[in-house]
Amino acid sequence: MLGICRGRRKFLAATLTVLFVPAFTWIYLFSGTFKDEKPVSLSPYEAPANSPRYVFNQRERESLEVRMREVEEENQALRKQLSLAQSRVHHHRNHSKSYSTEEGTGDNEVVHALAWNSSECGKRPTVEKCETIHIAIVCAGYNASRDVVTLVKSVLFHRRNPLHFHFITDAIAKQILGYLFETWMVPAVTVNFYDADELKPEVSWIPNKHYSGIYGLMKLVLTKTLPASLERVIVLDTDITFATDIAELWAVLHKFKGVILLLLDKLRKMKWEQMWRLTAERELMNMLSTSLADQDIFNAVIKQNPILVYQLPCFWNVQLSDHTRSEQCYKDVSDLKVIHWNSPKKLRVKNKHVEFFRNLYLTFLEYDGNLLRRELFGCPSEVDKNSQNLQKQLLELDEDDPCYEFRRERFTVHRTHLYFLHYEFELSAEDTEVTLVAQLSMDRKSVLQLDMANTKKALIVPAFETLRYRLSFPKSKAELLSMLDMGTLFTFRYHVWTKGHAPTNFAKWRTATTPYHVNWEVDFEPYVVVRRDCPEYDRRFVGFGWNKVAHVMELDAQEYEFIVLPNAYMIHMPHAPSFDITKFRSNKQYRICLKTLKEEFQQDMSRRYGFAALKYLTAENNS
Repeated sequence: MLGICRGRRKFLAATLTVLFVPAFTWIYLFSGTFKDEKPVSLSPYEAPANSPRYVFNQRERESLEVRMREVEEENQALRKQLSLAQSRVHHHRNHSKSYSTEEGTGDNEVVHALAWNSSECGKRPTVEKCETIHIAIVCAGYNASRDVVTLVKSVLFHRRNPLHFHFITDAIAKQILGYLFETWMVPAVTVNFYDADELKPEVSWIPNKHYSGIYGLMKLVLTKTLPASLERVIVLDTDITFATDIAELWAVLHKFKGVILLLLDKLRKMKWEQMWRLTAERELMNMLSTSLADQDIFNAVIKQNPILVYQLPCFWNVQLSDHTRSEQCYKDVSDLKVIHWNSPKKLRVKNKHVEFFRNLYLTFLEYDGNLLRRELFGCPSEVDKNSQNLQKQLLELDEDDPCYEFRRERFTVHRTHLYFLHYEFELSAEDTEVTLVAQLSMDRKSVLQLDMANTKKALIVPAFETLRYRLSFPKSKAELLSMLDMGTLFTFRYHVWTKGHAPTNFAKWRTATTPYHVNWEVDFEPYVVVRRDCPEYDRRFVGFGWNKVAHVMELDAQEYEFIVLPNAYMIHMPHAPSFDITKFRSNKQYRICLKTLKEEFQQDMSRRYGFAALKYLTAENNS
């Protein structure tokens, strides 16, 4: 009701202005007469026609007439504004019947936002079925590469259009995301990478205190970075979660009269590069440094050029931080569009509905990305050879086979995230490592190299385990043996699966000072270090059971020598049972399929290695 009253007051004030300003002006100019019924002069007294004062009065009259014409034009413009205000009051009155406001809480913005979300849905331009939506994201480092995957999954989950991602990355993120999308094989998704290191000189001169560092300024140079043929793009942060189809946001771009988010063609025509640079230089004279990265500069540009902005309802950017009133942006779950974890605290932020938002984020965090490999029917896309080969192999399988899921997993290319956690490794000053080798002369070097090239070795790292969740890792073999004697440590799986590591010969390892040789035995599954050109794991053994056993068996078949390292060791920490081992223990069909795959593997070994592979069948039967 307050909004309607204010609207009526504005309407009444505008009406009075339109009616009375021209009236008073004309009365001032032409009202009143003397006794001889001559019009009142604008000067204090009448002057003769030829006098200088008469000429001056004429000029003053002409200037007033010009002013009158200006008043007439202003009056016409005011009438137009009055008609617009009247229509807005009428529009507001209609929507206020459906949405009530609360005084003093800023809910007027919510009313407009919800009205935009509901009543104008039919008026918003639609996106063509196969129109490609372009998305730009700045992503650098290990942590951002991990976070952006959740964003991408939320976008892919809701999308119905082809997508083209433009990533501005450093070398680390490019390696991680490049391999991730290569193994993900999502249909109708294109990815391009742009080197952020080449863009650093463009923004490195700006002092910045934001936690994202120099990469928080990269959005300023998108018009220069992205292809000149690209007309529009949606720019996203890595810490947001989509709750709707991104095509809805893309459709809003069709309504833009100015430039934002980003109509690249118009920004280039307006010389955006010069605009933001001049603004930044001027603002930094007072600010000294930016605290919100590129947002400070965007805000300064917008303040000077408000025409650049098309204002979106706040449900398109529900910001979650300790001091935002984000609950005013929505009345229902269906109103939510984009959730922005715009705080260094991220998921630990304090918010009224943070549990709901956190659960939504965790849903996409844990969502199986392989389920997003769905086709967009009716939209032509480039044929991916890897995906095509995968489909061909899957068609050859029998879906009625009880072990179909196992056989399918053998061919499935899993989405691979190369480096999930941040790590640092520094080489020596000369970018090489030097090992001092005593008793080695140059005449023996060639013989040693030949021996290393031709010898196949698998270095065994003895494995131990603890039942304690907190353990001070032993710094030496002597300390480990002491913990073993005290009962803090045990040989790995000694009470469940002794055969798996028994051939390591832990009794001999206790006193060994040099590497020693061991032979293969049935069900031997040690942890080994081998050259990268060794045989790969057999992919039919996924989940729990027989993966390491099969791999070590093939190493032995290829005549690898098993060498136990005397001073190396590893410790297995306790954890909850995996999903696969739970299925192995509870599902009879799982165990039957594993036995079937094991027999098929042994048959394949016999075909590949002939008579030499018979010992594995014999040993299996005798065990």
